[in-house]
Amino acid sequence: MKIIQLAILVLILSCGMFTWACAEPQNPPAQKTPLPFDSHRAFKILKKQCEFGPRPPDSEAHRKTKDYLFTELKKYTDTVILQPYTSEVDTIDDPPQRKTLHMNNIIAEFGSNHSETLLLAAHWDTRPCADRDPNTDNQREPILGANDGASGVAVLLEIARILEATPPPRRIVIILFDGEDYGKTTDQMFLGSRYFAKNMGKWKPDYGILLDMIGDKDLQIPIEGYSWDANPEFATAIWQRAEKLGLAPFQRKLGHRVMDDHVPLIKVGIPMVNIIDFDYPHWHTLEDTVDKCSPKSLEVVGKLVVNIIYEGL
Repeated sequence: MKIIQLAILVLILSCGMFTWACAEPQNPPAQKTPLPFDSHRAFKILKKQCEFGPRPPDSEAHRKTKDYLFTELKKYTDTVILQPYTSEVDTIDDPPQRKTLHMNNIIAEFGSNHSETLLLAAHWDTRPCADRDPNTDNQREPILGANDGASGVAVLLEIARILEATPPPRRIVIILFDGEDYGKTTDQMFLGSRYFAKNMGKWKPDYGILLDMIGDKDLQIPIEGYSWDANPEFATAIWQRAEKLGLAPFQRKLGHRVMDDHVPLIKVGIPMVNIIDFDYPHWHTLEDTVDKCSPKSLEVVGKLVVNIIYEGL
């Protein structure tokens, strides 16, 4: 990072010189107080996903999880669709084989009577190989993905319950991306978000928030680098709101640049911010299990997102 960029970052984070304004009606109607975020219910959703086992694309556990997530979202809105697509990828075999993966993004809509659209995203697939496991014997085994896969989805499904009970003051599109974590290299990852970025249609948002790896018991969330590079005002507004709400895991400092599902959308002009704790020692190992996650961490992130939905930024 150039020195001048660092100076600007320090100024913005310390002084809050930018604001991010969501469009609001001149005389908004009285808004019901949304239901509180239920961290224990969210944690049950995290555990339920893990009960299916590892969930790499085209596996039986993957198909069962898709059906479960679709059914859960249908409890809260009539507008739930599957966005099917295929991708040609290399398998993790040595030597790799060419394979066609059949995948589905899962999309749900709330508040369709509003024009301003906020996208809330997470990925629901899990990595087919534990390639960062310290035990080399484990590195060809699929991961469970309690944090890297199930955590963001759990928060969004709990938010769906809140949205059904208290209609939001803006249109909310929840999308669960498939194929985020498949390939050995980044050109064969983020498959669902790449597809969505080219095929948004009526689901095109004005701005969006991605949740990834937010269940870690030792939750620490600095500002992700690509989010900052593309949308510093938006990112600053989110972390300022977290500070206002007393959510200590959100740290107003610059963290890693993480290639993730937000990047394909940023590339097509959608302001996106990635809420992620990338300093997670169990990333892409067989130790990414339920016991490494916490209901409290889900609550911290869920509380912030619910506040942004109903209060704006």
